[in-house]
Amino acid sequence: MPHSYTIEPLAELAGHHEVVWNIAWNPTKRLLASCSADKTVQLYHYTSSFPPKFSLATTIQTEHSRTIRAVAWAPSGETLATASFDSNIGIWERARDGDEDEGQSAHGEWECVSTLEGHETECKSVAYSCTGTLLASCSRDKTVWIWEVQPDVEFECLGVLMHHSQDIKHVAWHPREEMLASASYDDTINIYLDDPDDDWYPVSTLKGHRSTVWCLAWSPCGNYLASSSDDLTVRVWARVRETTGGQRWDCVKTLSGHERSVYSVTWGPGHSSKGTLGWIASAGGDGIINVWELAATDENVVEDRLIARISSAHGVNDVNSISWCSRSGMENILATAGDDCMVRIWQVSPARTG
Repeated sequence: MPHSYTIEPLAELAGHHEVVWNIAWNPTKRLLASCSADKTVQLYHYTSSFPPKFSLATTIQTEHSRTIRAVAWAPSGETLATASFDSNIGIWERARDGDEDEGQSAHGEWECVSTLEGHETECKSVAYSCTGTLLASCSRDKTVWIWEVQPDVEFECLGVLMHHSQDIKHVAWHPREEMLASASYDDTINIYLDDPDDDWYPVSTLKGHRSTVWCLAWSPCGNYLASSSDDLTVRVWARVRETTGGQRWDCVKTLSGHERSVYSVTWGPGHSSKGTLGWIASAGGDGIINVWELAATDENVVEDRLIARISSAHGVNDVNSISWCSRSGMENILATAGDDCMVRIWQVSPARTG
């Protein structure tokens, strides 16, 4: 049965010379960041016209000594965090020189204004909270660190969370609340909240995946969480109710359609009709991009429709990261990063009929 949308290539962005691991759209500027095993971060600028045109703005030659596994922008769009296999987190900023337009703001020197040390081994993920006042990082050392962002680029560790039994692959903050989720090689997901009188603690452990959980993505409304796994599925979890000392989260949908590990998942509003939960896109070791539209029929029932699919997105190579553009009016634009050293841009459009 033909899909109702198509996934069309818009751009191929070169610049890295080793595996590209992660990508992040800037929340306030027309910039896309990518990171690689080559220990650099590439910043690409794109035009406001549609479809957008992309160009390499600058290359950040970082001070990391090993692979950069993840990048994350602060909500202000002025600060970039990098997570590296050298066990450190880098914080990067660039001061504007006088009056610059948005297209110029990526150019020039980006400086490492802070280095966060503490993890014992490879850092796998880093993320800013919705307010930008908190930063989370996770590592192969089985810990999640919560950092408070203070004035003058100072960071204070608020807690070291040791609630997974294996390597932690990903951390993701809730879009509107100070709630954190982590995904692990131990096949589980933890949801954390802050106890004002004590420390951050897990309010729920989500079990259901049969293998490593690689990636997490919150729904735009914040009531659902998507997870992608080595078990070839994407699961959708719903916060059902508060319980004594915790929360209950149920798996309300399992999405199948991949033939190998699903390394990355992203959830955006898409161009869905009113009343839907938006679009989920996933990618992984099989080179396939799947796009689903989700809708909630009642509190705990979610319906899905596979609206678009493409194979060999990066040729024969794995797709390591996928991300919807967060900019208004560009909610149908995707970026992917792959083992082919490339970042690719895609447009999800209604299929032509007739």
